[in-house]
Amino acid sequence: MKLTIIGCSGSFPGPDSAASCYLVEAPHEGRTFRMLLDLGSGALGPLQTYIDLRDIDAISLSHLHPDHCFDMSGLYVVRKYHPTGLLPRLPVYAPAGSDWHLSDAYGTTNPNGMTLPFEFRDLTDGLETTVGPFTLRAMLTTHPVAAYAVRLEHEGHAIVYTGDTGPMDELAGFAAGADLFLCEASFVDSASNPPDLHLTGSEAGRIAAEAGVRRLLVTHIPAWTDRAEVERDLLTTYDGDYELVTAGQVFDLSPATN
Repeated sequence: MKLTIIGCSGSFPGPDSAASCYLVEAPHEGRTFRMLLDLGSGALGPLQTYIDLRDIDAISLSHLHPDHCFDMSGLYVVRKYHPTGLLPRLPVYAPAGSDWHLSDAYGTTNPNGMTLPFEFRDLTDGLETTVGPFTLRAMLTTHPVAAYAVRLEHEGHAIVYTGDTGPMDELAGFAAGADLFLCEASFVDSASNPPDLHLTGSEAGRIAAEAGVRRLLVTHIPAWTDRAEVERDLLTTYDGDYELVTAGQVFDLSPATN
């Protein structure tokens, strides 16, 4: 598997990064299968520096806040109106009701035009399904709207993405043994933070330590948040391999050896 950070700015696009979008690639049936984890505000532009938008094979949307899904509107235009013609329907794994939510965001009318280029499949708590070369698992997280963490497994490796979440004990079990743990940390410990919304660096570090992940990738830090403070918080609970990701970083996982 290969993970590319397309956008990692929390809550809204920042000056150096689009909002949440992560490209995961793996070999499948003689070619490269390309899956997106989220397609947030501003991500569609930089994504084109890495792949042709026609080559996306599947999308998983963690939840329906704009910084995680609103560039689906641009991709709708690409897939419906491309000069080569209407592109095949693209599977989109997302919370129930995403088809109408995104249709309303774009402004389509009855019948739901968003389902013309996209085939929506519901993410549910405990879901396990096959997506191309990946086994995809989903877990409901703590957030003001229905939101899901996703685990992608392929040839003995695992990438776990929290999406947006408040602290919850179940995350450590869900992320157990992951090679790459892509975990949000939007808050800092020094602030008075609202409950059940986001993690601090120390909370992300605690989950990663309990899960025994190989590498923690901290993401979703808003542009107004001091990254150095997030890192200091992280180091109070975690002493393993980690990185505060930036747009454009690539992380490669080679197949596990038996």
